[in-house]
Amino acid sequence: QVQLVESGGGLVQAGGSLRLSCAASGRTFSSYAMGWFRQAPGKEREFVAAITWSGAGTSYADSVKGRFTISRDNAKNTVYLQMNSLKPEDTAVYYCAATTKRVYTSRYHGDYDYWGQGTQVTVSS
Repeated sequence: QVQLVESGGGLVQAGGSLRLSCAASGRTFSSYAMGWFRQAPGKEREFVAAITWSGAGTSYADSVKGRFTISRDNAKNTVYLQMNSLKPEDTAVYYCAATTKRVYTSRYHGDYDYWGQGTQVTVSS
């Protein structure tokens, strides 16, 4: 089992940047592929980005491609989401998640076994 704690959310103006972090504890971090999802009020949770256990493979939602970058540091048990050129429509609670399907970058939330509590990102226009 793994515990996930997100941090780094906040309020930023459109065009600004934020870096989210997700610290993992428990079972060996490299046992998991990791993903970021987000949920805006009144909307379903949606895929943002994912990364394989080694970091060699990544995947992004079309809405964030070219603006967001997912990375991980297995020595620090941490996955990151660098968010640049933020838009008001990026406003949401952002969740990190872990899946034992470690060689894949799944976009399906049902593939993920463990979730963090979420961190709020608000982008003002």
